[in-house]
Amino acid sequence: MKRFIFLLSLASLMCTVGCATTKDLQRLHGDFDKQLSALKEEDASIRKDIAKIKEMQASLQKSQAEMRADITEVRDGIQSLKGITEGLKKEMAAIAAIKERLDNVSLKVSYIENFLEIGKRENHSEGDKAGKVAPKNAIKGKTDKESAYALAYETFKEGKYEKARGEFQNFLKQYPDTEYSDNAQFWIGESFYFEKKYEKAILEYEKVVKNYPKGSKVPYALLKQGLSFLNLGDKSSARLILQQIIKEYPDTNQARIARAKLVEIK
Repeated sequence: MKRFIFLLSLASLMCTVGCATTKDLQRLHGDFDKQLSALKEEDASIRKDIAKIKEMQASLQKSQAEMRADITEVRDGIQSLKGITEGLKKEMAAIAAIKERLDNVSLKVSYIENFLEIGKRENHSEGDKAGKVAPKNAIKGKTDKESAYALAYETFKEGKYEKARGEFQNFLKQYPDTEYSDNAQFWIGESFYFEKKYEKAILEYEKVVKNYPKGSKVPYALLKQGLSFLNLGDKSSARLILQQIIKEYPDTNQARIARAKLVEIK
């Protein structure tokens, strides 16, 4: 561009002074044409570059718009996930509450079954092991061992676990091998269980299994042993005992409860 201006100025000067020949003017005219052609080519190239830049800008703007849409979609997705997470937390809390209620029901069922079992045996007194417990004012007329057992059991039902435990222990010292002995040992374990002294309860339930292996309280003792281990967080030991109940006592209510508990253990 500067050269073109210089030539134009020079041509003007030569015309002004009148010194330029025709040949000089033709030469200058040829240079002007070359410069003009070069300028046109440069202008065309610049226009192409500008067009490309505009295309790039348009593409960039489109990409930015798509990114904004993606960001909005991601934000909406995150918000939706937060809602789902909150919903899941509420459902899990509800499931945990239901599970806790079922656990309590299972324990109550087991507890009631223990009492019912004693009632059934009283109705078949000959050769039975655990008599129906009479009220304190009806204990007269029973044998010494029946009276001692009934008094201890009444104390247990009143929730006086420590006192009942002592009475059952005294009963076992006097009558270590009677039709009531396995029940007395089982209630000692129960007294610790209801006081949430699970380690001691496990040891007392084990005495039921070891000392009275043919007694009907063995599956009950094993089940409560398993539940005690669960309460202590020892899932491995609990699992082994629950599997033992299912294997050795498959058709009992204790096996049914054991199966349900195994499903819950992760």
